[in-house]
Amino acid sequence: MKHPELAHDIMVSRLITLRPEMHVFKGVAHLLKNNITGAPVVAPQGNYLGVFSEKCCMSVLTLTAQLACEDEKNLAHRLHAKDVMVSRLLTLSPEMDVFDAIGLLLKNHISGAPVVDRDQNFLGVFSEKTSMRVLISSAYDQLPTTRVEAFMNEESQRVIDEDLDLISIAQIFLDTPYRRLEVLRDGRLLGQISRRDVLKAQHHLSKFVSNPDDNLTNNNWMIHRSDGDSEASDEEVPTPEVGSFMDQKARTIDEETDFLEIARIFLDTPYRRLPVLRDQELVGQISRRDVLNAAHDLMAVPPPKQETTLLYLSSIVERNDAPID
Repeated sequence: MKHPELAHDIMVSRLITLRPEMHVFKGVAHLLKNNITGAPVVAPQGNYLGVFSEKCCMSVLTLTAQLACEDEKNLAHRLHAKDVMVSRLLTLSPEMDVFDAIGLLLKNHISGAPVVDRDQNFLGVFSEKTSMRVLISSAYDQLPTTRVEAFMNEESQRVIDEDLDLISIAQIFLDTPYRRLEVLRDGRLLGQISRRDVLKAQHHLSKFVSNPDDNLTNNNWMIHRSDGDSEASDEEVPTPEVGSFMDQKARTIDEETDFLEIARIFLDTPYRRLPVLRDQELVGQISRRDVLNAAHDLMAVPPPKQETTLLYLSSIVERNDAPID
């Protein structure tokens, strides 16, 4: 099987797109309804303008939720992690093979899963992003181990308490690149909260805000537009439309971008999708999942019966050409 090497081999060309003049709350509802984490924003003639992402939505809805707190006697502050978390989760063991773990993420259409020991003690997270490190390492290097524990993310900032309120949870998502937070009690995993879980809760609260359009335009200093920024933008918000909140700095690629370069971009940046452009016209999009789907069959080759498993993606790059740091 010939492995795809360039962006045009794996990009998705049938996309849900938004217009810049669409009302921002309608844009949020559009993403939630279609169960997508972001959508390109295009002009009527098809020119690419930016991306309206979960982080854009989170920024808008966090502001409205804060206003709902004031208008409805701290309604949002009465919602806590334990009220919105998901407790039925797919979990991984630290000993699991990474290629089996990637297969589970793809099969279950999830972007990551907690790693726990036999007593449900939380150890870390294995995700689409950490899978990019597996992909790149297997292309360029020998893998001394293929156990999940060698590739999981162990950052403690992604762990929260069950009593943390909704506004504080949303602020963590705004300040970090995380897409999910793990809810623990005494080190044991209770549940998980994703950006989408918070967006759904906040979207419900937005109906309690009076004059939401004025509040958005008057509080532009609280708005985050880019997945790559951890601080709010100081740009003005002239209108409550998608075009005023979209990420105009989102990373883009062209059709000739190399497969492994795409994987490296996903590893080194917080972006989950890359618009593919041809002379500023949107021709497609590639997500982390698209990259993993394209590479999974090649990576998941049964290992030889030997003590150490050496894995290469030789059809993508020759060993002598590997630009490893």
